[in-house]
Amino acid sequence: MAKLAGIKVVDLSQFLPGPMMTMMLADQGAEVFKVEPLGGDPARSQAPYEAGQSVWFRNLNRGKRSVALDLKSDAGKAALWAMIDGADVVVEGFRPGVIDRLGFGYAAVVARNPRAIYCSISAFGQAGALAHHPAHDMAVQALAGFLSVNDGADGMPVVPGVPAADMAAGLTALSAVLMALIGREQTGRGDYVDIAMYDSMLPWCAHIAGAAIAGGPPPRSAAQRSLGGAAFYNVYRTADGRHIALGGRELKFVANLLTALDRADLIPLGELPAGEQGALIGFLRDTFLHKTRDEWVSWFADKDVAFAPVLDFAEALAAPHIADRGLLVEHEGAHQIAPAIRFAADDWQPRAAPELGAG
Repeated sequence: MAKLAGIKVVDLSQFLPGPMMTMMLADQGAEVFKVEPLGGDPARSQAPYEAGQSVWFRNLNRGKRSVALDLKSDAGKAALWAMIDGADVVVEGFRPGVIDRLGFGYAAVVARNPRAIYCSISAFGQAGALAHHPAHDMAVQALAGFLSVNDGADGMPVVPGVPAADMAAGLTALSAVLMALIGREQTGRGDYVDIAMYDSMLPWCAHIAGAAIAGGPPPRSAAQRSLGGAAFYNVYRTADGRHIALGGRELKFVANLLTALDRADLIPLGELPAGEQGALIGFLRDTFLHKTRDEWVSWFADKDVAFAPVLDFAEALAAPHIADRGLLVEHEGAHQIAPAIRFAADDWQPRAAPELGAG
């Protein structure tokens, strides 16, 4: 039996954090009603498309039921209340204040359904100096300090490849809702969780921003082991203009690689503090330029070194590991990324994403 069978979720969120969280609930058997404006979730119109739907939309909304409502109309309001009255979880992702003006804020919902777990997801939370500041993922990362260390060798921050604030908020919201569902078993009452992308990101800096957390200076990438200041936690260009990554800083990997390269004399450089390994980084940069990426893959095959080729997404998704673990599945002519959470006792099967208003 699916872990969340019998749980009813009313989801008013769009784009990424909320839909990702409620899809994870749906993957485990929750009945999720995706409440959309009459024009639909904007993710529906995001290219590319496969089998008539946006790949983005399908991979964040499978297994849900779509209800299209005009929440400014009496009929739309009545239809939403009918769903909320029997809901276990209500999720909304509007800017602070909007849901209250629509008449479906936490106070109104809990007055009618005290068992409901109400989850608000926003950029900066429902209160605070930034609460009403408009922002998507990158702006949140910028204000939280993360973009400052997403920089190149020249110190210029670059656009992040991963929407980490969005994803952190979705995962944090999932954890909070599941905790609240467990708590309700003891109290019989629901709860309210105010999830902010900003708040959700901050714990992710503990390993790099320790000095700043303690009131000291901010981290600089060139002097951080995790951000490019260490030779064995770094990215290197190869002869064909591609790249490889060294991803293990333990001394055994330093010794194994440098011995295999006949430069055991450089091993002590790998013990220097981050930011002082420039000579070793320089040696490795020059060395890796002598073979193509795939030649290095073959060369490293029998070496005990934390090494990886830098793959693009097409290469990564075609790798044997994806097939071995069943991480990309085809359903009704379209591809879906399988859930990261799968239970041995359950047989997860891919499901379609709903057409707008299909119920």
